[in-house]
Amino acid sequence: MAERLITGALNKPDAALELTLRPSLFSEFTGQTKVKERLEIAVEAAKQRGESLDHLLLNGPPGLGKTTLAHILAKAMGVTIRCTSGPTIEKAGDLAGLLTNLEEGDILFIDEIHRLQKTIEEYLYPAMEDFKLDIIIDQGPNARSVRLNLPRFTLIGATTRSGLLTAPLLTRFPLRERLDYYSADDLCQIVLRSARLLNVEIELAGAAEIARRSRGTPRIANNLLRRVRDYAQVRGDGKITAAVADRALAMLEIDENGLDEMDKRILETIIVKFGGGPVGLNSMAVAVGEEPDTIEEVYEPYLIMEGYIKRTPQGRVATPLSYKKLGLKAARDSQPTLF
Repeated sequence: MAERLITGALNKPDAALELTLRPSLFSEFTGQTKVKERLEIAVEAAKQRGESLDHLLLNGPPGLGKTTLAHILAKAMGVTIRCTSGPTIEKAGDLAGLLTNLEEGDILFIDEIHRLQKTIEEYLYPAMEDFKLDIIIDQGPNARSVRLNLPRFTLIGATTRSGLLTAPLLTRFPLRERLDYYSADDLCQIVLRSARLLNVEIELAGAAEIARRSRGTPRIANNLLRRVRDYAQVRGDGKITAAVADRALAMLEIDENGLDEMDKRILETIIVKFGGGPVGLNSMAVAVGEEPDTIEEVYEPYLIMEGYIKRTPQGRVATPLSYKKLGLKAARDSQPTLF
């Protein structure tokens, strides 16, 4: 039986969301079922009471939909969302400008909120609790405090490292949700939807092949879909089949488990250069030519989740699965050799 083809384009009112492939409604958001259900209840309850949504903290690895959910919540509440990030708010005046431009019920979305400066964070406390902002004007003998009344707004913070948030800030979020990696089935549905938005002809098996190599992350799935689309257009007839997807992803050096060239370099470095570990993060970062933060936040979570490496108090250690993956074995002197 021939594979079912997915064709055609979706009509979306928001061109910007169409270009970024972001869903704009809860009904279009695939995956994170329990999180989505809790947020839908919170929105409906707030609307019935005629109140603004409670402050919300979204936590999870990059690319799982934190920003998308913030925009969906704004649309569901019928309010405006203003977006910024923690590192860009450098002084109290920046925060005051953002907060005083909000209307009643509006949402302020702060990405990477764990990177807020501590002095800025102090200003957020009364703003979140009492909807008041105390700022200092002038310096020295002329310094004076001015209190500004703020509209009742909703702060949505997104972070990839909730452990770096201070306890006072963390406890000021009545709603806290963690986003987890997606299943292959959910990612397959996301790829099919994105293919329709991009007007790409794709077989179900082709979508499944992309999905299972996407490291449980929708952002990676959409990026891979674009690259496979290019390959199918140039090297094929434009249709994404399982075979076309496999060849395209092989060209991108992404294997059947979703590991790319950098993942394999990290594993090889731990095993070959450091005898399987333990090795410190900074030493490993220098050896592979990547920033420590990038390794810790982008590459390590998936490698640990899949069981390729593990963290110990002494450093990172390669697991037997890593040796098997690279076709290596540990010799008696702990130095790897080829099978």
